[in-house]
Amino acid sequence: MSIDDIINNIYPLPDSSRDHLKKHIAEVSYPKGTCLMEAQKIVPYIYFIKKGIVRAYASTENNDITFWFGSEGETVISMKSYVEDQPGYENIESLEDCELYKLETANLRALFEQDIHIANWGRRFAEKELIKTEELIISRQFKTSLERYKDLMKDKPHLLKRVQLGYIASYLGITQVSLSRIRSKINL
Repeated sequence: MSIDDIINNIYPLPDSSRDHLKKHIAEVSYPKGTCLMEAQKIVPYIYFIKKGIVRAYASTENNDITFWFGSEGETVISMKSYVEDQPGYENIESLEDCELYKLETANLRALFEQDIHIANWGRRFAEKELIKTEELIISRQFKTSLERYKDLMKDKPHLLKRVQLGYIASYLGITQVSLSRIRSKINL
Protein backbone atom coordinates (compact mmCIF):
# COMPACT_ATOMS: atom_id res chain seq x y z
CA MET A 1 0.00 0.00 0.00
CA SER A 2 1.36 3.44 -0.85
CA ILE A 3 2.14 6.01 1.82
CA ASP A 4 -0.26 8.44 0.11
CA ASP A 5 -3.11 5.94 0.50
CA ILE A 6 -2.23 5.31 4.14
CA ILE A 7 -2.06 9.02 4.96
CA ASN A 8 -5.35 9.73 3.19
CA ASN A 9 -7.10 6.80 4.87
CA ILE A 10 -6.29 8.39 8.22
CA TYR A 11 -7.31 11.91 7.20
CA PRO A 12 -6.99 13.59 3.79
CA LEU A 13 -4.37 16.33 3.69
CA PRO A 14 -3.79 19.15 1.23
CA ASP A 15 -1.01 18.21 -1.20
CA SER A 16 1.51 20.60 0.34
CA SER A 17 0.93 19.25 3.87
CA ARG A 18 1.07 15.63 2.70
CA ASP A 19 4.32 16.34 0.83
CA HIS A 20 5.78 18.00 3.93
CA LEU A 21 4.81 15.00 6.09
CA LYS A 22 6.23 12.54 3.55
CA LYS A 23 9.65 14.23 3.71
CA HIS A 24 9.94 12.83 7.24
CA ILE A 25 8.93 9.28 6.34
CA ALA A 26 11.50 6.66 5.34
CA GLU A 27 10.94 3.25 3.80
CA VAL A 28 12.50 0.38 5.74
CA SER A 29 12.45 -3.41 5.39
CA TYR A 30 12.76 -6.08 8.06
CA PRO A 31 12.85 -9.88 7.80
CA LYS A 32 10.31 -12.17 9.39
CA GLY A 33 10.85 -12.48 13.15
CA THR A 34 12.19 -8.96 13.70
CA CYS A 35 11.19 -7.30 16.97
CA LEU A 36 9.98 -3.87 15.83
CA MET A 37 9.04 -2.66 19.30
CA GLU A 38 10.04 -4.04 22.66
CA ALA A 39 8.03 -3.93 25.88
CA GLN A 40 9.40 -1.77 28.68
CA LYS A 41 11.25 0.48 26.20
CA ILE A 42 10.34 3.89 24.86
CA VAL A 43 9.75 3.64 21.13
CA PRO A 44 10.49 6.99 19.42
CA TYR A 45 8.86 6.20 16.07
CA ILE A 46 5.78 4.76 14.41
CA TYR A 47 5.47 2.54 11.38
CA PHE A 48 2.88 2.20 8.66
CA ILE A 49 2.73 -1.20 6.96
CA LYS A 50 3.36 -1.16 3.24
CA LYS A 51 3.60 -4.94 2.97
CA GLY A 52 3.55 -7.73 5.53
CA ILE A 53 1.98 -8.73 8.84
CA VAL A 54 3.00 -8.01 12.42
CA ARG A 55 1.64 -9.06 15.77
CA ALA A 56 1.57 -7.36 19.16
CA TYR A 57 1.91 -9.55 22.20
CA ALA A 58 2.61 -9.48 25.90
CA SER A 59 4.84 -12.05 27.56
CA THR A 60 3.85 -13.89 30.71
CA GLU A 61 5.81 -16.47 32.69
CA ASN A 62 4.28 -19.32 30.72
CA ASN A 63 3.64 -17.94 27.24
CA ASP A 64 3.10 -15.01 24.92
CA ILE A 65 -0.39 -13.62 24.50
CA THR A 66 -1.13 -12.13 21.09
CA PHE A 67 -3.65 -9.29 21.24
CA TRP A 68 -3.36 -7.55 17.88
CA PHE A 69 -2.39 -8.15 14.27
CA GLY A 70 -1.46 -5.46 11.78
CA SER A 71 -1.29 -5.79 8.01
CA GLU A 72 -1.05 -3.63 4.93
CA GLY A 73 -2.19 -0.07 5.52
CA GLU A 74 -2.21 -0.30 9.31
CA THR A 75 -0.17 1.55 11.89
CA VAL A 76 2.37 -0.07 14.19
CA ILE A 77 2.64 2.02 17.32
CA SER A 78 3.23 1.92 21.04
CA MET A 79 0.59 4.41 22.14
CA LYS A 80 2.14 4.84 25.57
CA SER A 81 5.45 5.83 23.99
CA TYR A 82 3.72 8.02 21.41
CA VAL A 83 1.48 9.90 23.83
CA GLU A 84 3.44 9.86 27.10
CA ASP A 85 7.07 9.23 26.11
CA GLN A 86 7.00 6.24 28.44
CA PRO A 87 7.90 2.59 27.91
CA GLY A 88 5.21 0.60 26.16
CA TYR A 89 3.50 -2.58 27.27
CA GLU A 90 3.80 -4.57 24.09
CA ASN A 91 6.27 -6.42 21.95
CA ILE A 92 5.63 -6.13 18.23
CA GLU A 93 7.26 -8.54 15.79
CA SER A 94 7.08 -9.16 12.07
CA LEU A 95 5.36 -12.41 11.09
CA GLU A 96 6.45 -12.01 7.47
CA ASP A 97 9.17 -10.08 5.71
CA CYS A 98 7.88 -6.52 6.03
CA GLU A 99 8.19 -3.30 4.09
CA LEU A 100 7.30 -0.38 6.33
CA TYR A 101 7.19 3.38 6.38
CA LYS A 102 8.94 4.79 9.46
CA LEU A 103 8.20 8.17 11.05
CA GLU A 104 10.09 9.59 14.02
CA THR A 105 7.66 10.76 16.71
CA ALA A 106 9.72 13.89 17.44
CA ASN A 107 9.52 14.92 13.79
CA LEU A 108 5.77 14.38 13.76
CA ARG A 109 5.33 16.50 16.89
CA ALA A 110 7.34 19.30 15.29
CA LEU A 111 5.10 19.10 12.21
CA PHE A 112 2.04 19.43 14.46
CA GLU A 113 3.41 22.80 15.57
CA GLN A 114 4.09 23.94 12.00
CA ASP A 115 1.01 22.84 10.07
CA ILE A 116 -2.59 22.82 11.33
CA HIS A 117 -3.57 20.28 8.66
CA ILE A 118 -0.93 17.83 9.91
CA ALA A 119 -2.02 18.55 13.51
CA ASN A 120 -5.59 17.65 12.55
CA TRP A 121 -4.30 14.57 10.77
CA GLY A 122 -2.50 13.59 14.00
CA ARG A 123 -5.66 14.12 16.04
CA ARG A 124 -7.63 11.92 13.65
CA PHE A 125 -4.85 9.33 13.73
CA ALA A 126 -5.02 9.15 17.55
CA GLU A 127 -8.83 8.95 17.46
CA LYS A 128 -8.73 6.00 15.06
CA GLU A 129 -6.18 4.19 17.24
CA LEU A 130 -8.42 4.75 20.26
CA ILE A 131 -11.42 3.27 18.42
CA LYS A 132 -9.37 0.18 17.47
CA THR A 133 -8.41 -0.31 21.11
CA GLU A 134 -11.99 0.17 22.27
CA GLU A 135 -13.28 -2.37 19.73
CA LEU A 136 -10.67 -4.87 20.87
CA ILE A 137 -11.62 -4.47 24.53
CA ILE A 138 -15.35 -4.76 23.82
CA SER A 139 -14.79 -7.84 21.68
CA ARG A 140 -12.75 -9.53 24.43
CA GLN A 141 -15.28 -8.69 27.14
CA PHE A 142 -18.58 -9.35 25.44
CA LYS A 143 -18.10 -11.83 22.61
CA THR A 144 -17.51 -15.54 22.67
CA SER A 145 -14.44 -17.02 21.01
CA LEU A 146 -16.70 -18.28 18.20
CA GLU A 147 -18.04 -14.77 17.63
CA ARG A 148 -14.51 -13.34 17.67
CA TYR A 149 -13.37 -15.95 15.15
CA LYS A 150 -16.32 -15.14 12.87
CA ASP A 151 -15.46 -11.43 13.16
CA LEU A 152 -11.89 -12.24 12.16
CA MET A 153 -13.16 -14.26 9.18
CA LYS A 154 -15.35 -11.34 8.11
CA ASP A 155 -13.04 -8.39 8.84
CA LYS A 156 -9.56 -9.82 8.19
CA PRO A 157 -9.83 -13.10 6.29
CA HIS A 158 -6.30 -12.68 4.91
CA LEU A 159 -4.91 -13.22 8.42
CA LEU A 160 -6.36 -16.74 8.54
CA LYS A 161 -4.27 -17.64 5.49
CA ARG A 162 -1.06 -15.86 6.54
CA VAL A 163 -0.81 -16.24 10.33
CA GLN A 164 -0.05 -19.50 12.13
CA LEU A 165 -2.94 -20.98 14.08
CA GLY A 166 -1.14 -20.78 17.43
CA TYR A 167 -1.11 -16.97 17.17
CA ILE A 168 -4.75 -16.91 16.05
CA ALA A 169 -5.74 -19.08 19.03
CA SER A 170 -3.79 -16.82 21.41
CA TYR A 171 -5.48 -13.76 19.90
CA LEU A 172 -8.88 -15.36 20.47
CA GLY A 173 -7.93 -16.30 24.04
CA ILE A 174 -8.30 -20.03 23.47
CA THR A 175 -6.16 -23.13 22.92
CA GLN A 176 -5.32 -24.49 19.49
CA VAL A 177 -7.55 -27.48 20.23
CA SER A 178 -10.51 -25.16 20.89
CA LEU A 179 -9.70 -23.27 17.70
CA SER A 180 -9.75 -26.55 15.76
CA ARG A 181 -13.21 -27.29 17.19
CA ILE A 182 -14.48 -23.84 16.19
CA ARG A 183 -13.08 -24.23 12.69
CA SER A 184 -14.68 -27.66 12.28
CA LYS A 185 -18.08 -26.31 13.42
CA ILE A 186 -17.92 -23.52 10.88
CA ASN A 187 -16.84 -25.85 8.07
CA LEU A 188 -19.75 -28.26 8.59
